[in-house]
Amino acid sequence: MQRPVRGPSRNFLWLAVALSMGAVVSLGITRFAYALLLPPMREDLGWSYTLAGGMNTANALGYLLGALATPVLLRRLAPGKVLVGGAVLATVFMGLSGFFVDAPSLLLQRLLAGVASAMVFVTGGLLAARLGLQDSGRSGLLLGVYYGGTGWGISLSALLVPAVLGAAASQPHAWAWAWWALAVACALATAVLLWPARALRAPANPAAPAVGAVGGASSPAERVRWWALAPALLGYGLFGVGYIGYMTFVVALLREQGSSPAAVTGFYALLGLAVVLSSRIWAGLLDRSRGGGALALLNALLGVATVLPALTSAWPVVLASGLLFGGVFLSVVASTTALVRHNLPQARWASGISAFTIVFAAGQIVGPTMVGWIADGSGGLARGLVVSAGALWVGALVAWRQRPL
Repeated sequence: MQRPVRGPSRNFLWLAVALSMGAVVSLGITRFAYALLLPPMREDLGWSYTLAGGMNTANALGYLLGALATPVLLRRLAPGKVLVGGAVLATVFMGLSGFFVDAPSLLLQRLLAGVASAMVFVTGGLLAARLGLQDSGRSGLLLGVYYGGTGWGISLSALLVPAVLGAAASQPHAWAWAWWALAVACALATAVLLWPARALRAPANPAAPAVGAVGGASSPAERVRWWALAPALLGYGLFGVGYIGYMTFVVALLREQGSSPAAVTGFYALLGLAVVLSSRIWAGLLDRSRGGGALALLNALLGVATVLPALTSAWPVVLASGLLFGGVFLSVVASTTALVRHNLPQARWASGISAFTIVFAAGQIVGPTMVGWIADGSGGLARGLVVSAGALWVGALVAWRQRPL
């Protein structure tokens, strides 16, 4: 029988840091680095904004398929194997994206990368929740550290992609070299994941085999009344619709507004750093909030951050938007894991995390293409971000109605 991790709290913190490399790969690089590659790829390949947004729609569709498949995989494989296997696949698909220029092949690569990233993110969230169970006094912090890994991936991408684009400027399709560099970064992060994958094994209790089960046998007390979580699920789905428009197109909007390459790099790097720091900012709220209050508050703040660049190009305001957005958006994700941990038995955590991941992915499928379609019209990217902010505010109102189970 495998044993849970034992050791001092500091060891738990380092395990959370190592586990956060899953968030680096699955979201920080595989999902959000694309915002930096969208402008040069669109210019080089003659894309419309609708097609450019469609690339992230394909990624979100893959993410949805991966979220549906992950609980099934977790019934058959140890979480560590799913975590590392998904990270390896995400690395491969990122690298392959540099070998194609036709839209169908690139759409397929984005879809497959989305499948792999969901495997990593869902499993990493489950292991982070398990780690928090063993250090309950800092469970919110440990979850925040895991999700904050996305910020390290964003900041790394912000520094790496422009440098590679500059170095490869004389090469045809210089953006391809950035895909390959990002794949190398994913490979390094995957190597770090080997430690938490081995250390965070199934708890030594009879309920352990049920973790990750979907549709398996469970006692009546373990069955989840999903309708009771409907406000939080709907609010989180609207978060997916709203936030992804910003993260897909904000760099393109800044370039349209005349921001220098150095300013864009600084903006995106600081946004990523704010994601990392957000684990400290919101840890207490995640520990206290057992209903939809945290999700509602964070959605509302995110709507403010999203609308600011659409209203003005004044650099202090734009920078404040990036810092606020980075300081909030991954904590929205962490708030749903905390909600699951507070309201469901441990045997249903994997199912709960997957349910929220599915509605999250469904929202992300709609968001990028919707904003791209609006941007191709007379309203431009600014109007698309206003619509994204509206979705976030509606999501806040809905989530506020969620009560503890």
